[in-house]
Amino acid sequence: MYDVIIIGGGPAGYLAAERLGHRGKKVLLIEKQHLGGTCLNAGCIPTKTLLNSAKQYLHAQDGQFGVHAEKVSFNLSEMMAWKEKVVGNLRGGLASQMKRFKVETLSGTGIVEVQGSFRGVRFVKEGEPGSGVLYETKAILAAAGSVPVLPPIPGTEGNSKLIDSTGILSVSGIPAKLCIIGGGVIGAEFASLFGMLGSEVSVVEMMDEIIPPMDKDHAPLMRKALRNTGFHLGCRVTRIEGGNVFFTDKDGTAGTLAADMVLMAVGRRAEIASWGAKEAGIDVTGKGVTVDNRMRTNISGIWAAGDVNGRSMLAHSAYRMAEVAVNDICAWLEGADSKDFMRYNAVPWAVYSNPEAAGAGITEQEALSRGIAIRTASAPMYMSGRFLAENIPGAPGTVKVIADERSGVLLGVHILGPYAPEMIWGAAALIENEMRIDDVKELVFPHPSVCEIIREAVWNF
Repeated sequence: MYDVIIIGGGPAGYLAAERLGHRGKKVLLIEKQHLGGTCLNAGCIPTKTLLNSAKQYLHAQDGQFGVHAEKVSFNLSEMMAWKEKVVGNLRGGLASQMKRFKVETLSGTGIVEVQGSFRGVRFVKEGEPGSGVLYETKAILAAAGSVPVLPPIPGTEGNSKLIDSTGILSVSGIPAKLCIIGGGVIGAEFASLFGMLGSEVSVVEMMDEIIPPMDKDHAPLMRKALRNTGFHLGCRVTRIEGGNVFFTDKDGTAGTLAADMVLMAVGRRAEIASWGAKEAGIDVTGKGVTVDNRMRTNISGIWAAGDVNGRSMLAHSAYRMAEVAVNDICAWLEGADSKDFMRYNAVPWAVYSNPEAAGAGITEQEALSRGIAIRTASAPMYMSGRFLAENIPGAPGTVKVIADERSGVLLGVHILGPYAPEMIWGAAALIENEMRIDDVKELVFPHPSVCEIIREAVWNF
């Protein structure tokens, strides 16, 4: 019998396996494809690898800073090979970690089975439906992740011009014209990537603005800065015919875009079908598995962490959810009660486009919609000496800070510009610890650094 069986080897699954193994628990991890899940194999890591290559190409073309390069070009196959090497190295590192912590791994599908007090997972090899070995366990952690959403738009099925966010990571050529359906983080990053590599990009977004968590003062700056990219906001796609995308705006006016490739990037949904969640009696909604703040499902002995619960579909959220679940599982196995729980108020988000962006806490618009009295302050990044030294003239960069009007407690920090994803953890820590404006004014930031702009913004209150 196992102490814990984990279904899914993505960020939540493999980190939980490491933490449980470190604590001496007997763990079995079942993963359908490769360790690392979507993030490592078809998401975070490959996209950032390709984006970095595109940024290097763009910087070489700029001819700034006294550095000149002639006949600058890129080789897509070499970029793809580098991406695969990075992914392979990290995947191998995860396999080594599983061995280090004595975690058993199986490649296939895990299906939860619940019978009274019995908890088990039936392991089924790919291509062998109906077969399987039933493994008994004391606890189960579901970390099955998510899958791309393919909305029921006429013309999507069997369309050779249509591709999803996984398939586009392995294209053999750069399309002259790319139409992206969806202007969230995924859509914005691919727009930036292909725009930098020379595609004429069009983004069709149903909402009035791109990237929902972004401050609405920053989003227009992002749109303006994305190279070779045009936007059709507040528009709903009605059908697709090959590479032709038909849409209507809010007034009902019809429009058409012709593209060599169409990317469906409307988001992801929790994977709840393949591992028997409903059949086992686990509560699920349209968003995912229902969990409390300790990742417990409605069935004792079963937890769910990461994208599968739909609470915060980010890899770093999955890491923290896994740790919360592990602490609760270990306490439950030992007949104790864990004091750890998941907090979502300061979970940072990041976009690795060019320019980059990141944020933590609430936006000004969220505060106003919730009736929270706030003060805001902003500062442009050109006030930073390092920003001026390392970026071309006119490069966008700004920081906005949101604070409670009466107490001065920080409620949100939003950054548009280079290094934003590297800086946002500090802002999240300030928010998580409920620091006030005056507290931040007393902090010492390194100089010269771009992160000093956060302090500059705070001093503008």
